[in-house]
Amino acid sequence: MFVLGIESSCDETAAAVVRDGHEVLSSVISSQIKLHAAYGGVIPELAAREHLKNLQPVVTTALRESGHTIDELSGIAVTSHPGLIPALLVGNAYAKGLAAASGLPIVGINHFQGHIYGAFLDHPDYLADEANYPILGVVVSGGHTALVLIEQDGHAKVLGTTLDDAAGEALDKAAKILSLGYPGGPIIDRLAREGDPHRYDFPKGLVGGGGKPIPPEHRYDFSFSGVKTSLLYQVQGRELSEKDLRDVVASYQAAVMDVLVTKAMAAARDNQARLICLCGGVACNSYLRQHMEEACKKVGKPLLLTPPKYCTDNAAMIGGLGYHYFRHGLTDNLDLPVGARLPPDLGLFPFAKHAFLE
Repeated sequence: MFVLGIESSCDETAAAVVRDGHEVLSSVISSQIKLHAAYGGVIPELAAREHLKNLQPVVTTALRESGHTIDELSGIAVTSHPGLIPALLVGNAYAKGLAAASGLPIVGINHFQGHIYGAFLDHPDYLADEANYPILGVVVSGGHTALVLIEQDGHAKVLGTTLDDAAGEALDKAAKILSLGYPGGPIIDRLAREGDPHRYDFPKGLVGGGGKPIPPEHRYDFSFSGVKTSLLYQVQGRELSEKDLRDVVASYQAAVMDVLVTKAMAAARDNQARLICLCGGVACNSYLRQHMEEACKKVGKPLLLTPPKYCTDNAAMIGGLGYHYFRHGLTDNLDLPVGARLPPDLGLFPFAKHAFLE
């Protein structure tokens, strides 16, 4: 089964052709980073206009590189939520038009689920092995920071999420405070490698520091507003030397990432998760990958790290996940809506071992 995936939830225009949910025949991405860098963040209307310009050539290239034509496809999977509404509308309108013209079925994909599935694109064997369930998905991106427990039957529960900024957003805002450029995550990761992560003591939200117990209802939740404010006070009115800057950045990054690792390990332990997967754009961060590996090794839990090429927004994860919907006969109509927010009920994860009682 050949599925065309289309992704336009933010500032990447992407298309991919995936066979049987895992074999990525092509994956094409047109990034808008340089365009939005001047504004220090993504401008939704500008992103939508770029998607409108880039979608046709990106899809055409993806089909050509896959070696297949539109007539050989089995269906079209398109990101429908969550994301920037103007950007999503462009991708969905294009996918619907293509579906109507070709007679192909269409399915809307939850971008959040797509990020989790991206970890398994190269490892279908992990999904087929009952010994790996329940799976703890650690989703860390610019828009989301959450811990999700996935059972064999596809039912999933959000154990915790961010109460304010997502981790990626906290990195971008820190880079803006320090005038480092956009996007902040990769810049901070690079500078932090030459800094001292122990020099500055930045607060770690909701981990029980400072003598304050964690409210039980927020045991697995995240809060990064405090560390961001602390950074602002730390550097306000100061001229930082090159060494000071690298130490500040390294200490700030460690404060953010250590919370992610601590919470993930607590959730895995308390919920008897047998496999942990780290995914989302921030999963590219070298400090996070290293320390998550070390923590998992210490407690003997297997860890699946999403390859960097599937961490950031891409259409391979959308097309791959779409396959699982199509093989269960699940499709959407051409009135498929788009949504900005992640729904409270994530629905079934169709790639789980026994999803839909298969």
